[in-house]
Amino acid sequence: MEIEVKLRLPNSASHNKVFSILSPFHLRTHRQYNTFFDGSSKELSSQRAILRLRFYDGDSKCVVCLKGKAVIVDGVSRVEEDEEEIDPLIGRECVEDPSKLGSIDSRILRRAKDEFGVSDVGFVCLGGFHNVRQVFEWNGLVLELDETSYEFGTCYEIECESLEPEKAKKMIEDLLKENGIDYSYSEVSKFAIFRSGKLPV
Repeated sequence: MEIEVKLRLPNSASHNKVFSILSPFHLRTHRQYNTFFDGSSKELSSQRAILRLRFYDGDSKCVVCLKGKAVIVDGVSRVEEDEEEIDPLIGRECVEDPSKLGSIDSRILRRAKDEFGVSDVGFVCLGGFHNVRQVFEWNGLVLELDETSYEFGTCYEIECESLEPEKAKKMIEDLLKENGIDYSYSEVSKFAIFRSGKLPV
C-alpha cells in the first residue's frame, strides 16, 4: 500500500515559488514519461487497476507498475502498488507494440494476465504524459514537486510518501501558508486527469 500526501498548486508561479524555497534541499531532478496500458476488453480499468511504464531521464531506467483500488481523501492518496524494473529498450518496444507486453518475463505482467485476465496479446496502449519531478529532502520528509504536461495543459503538485500522512500534510501545509502559497487538496490522480482529457477546475 502506497500512502501519499498530494497537494495541488494552482499555477507555474506557485510551483516556481515552492522550488525557490526548497532549492537548498534539492536532491535530484527526474524527467519522466508515463505510458499506460489496459486490456483490449478493459480488463484492468474495469477492475480499477492501472498498468504503467515509466521511463526516467530518456531511457536510463524503466519501471513497470501495477496500481489498484486508488482512493484520495482530503489530499491523502492510498493505492495498492507493485513495481519492478525492466530493460528500457524492451519497454520502448512495448510502447510501439503493446502485444509484446504479454511475452515479457515479469512478475507484474504475469499478475496482469493471471489476476485480471488480460490475454498474452491483449494489451493496448492508452497513451501518456510527461512529468518533471524535483526531489527534495526537507525536515525528514522526501518531497516531490511535479510539473505534469498533458496535451491539454499543465498541472502542478507536491507529493510526499509517508506512513504518517496527516503529520506530513500539516508540515507541508504550514510551509505553504507561511510563504503565502495557494494550494488545494488533489482530488484525482494524474492518470484520472489524463483520461478525463481536461485539467481539474
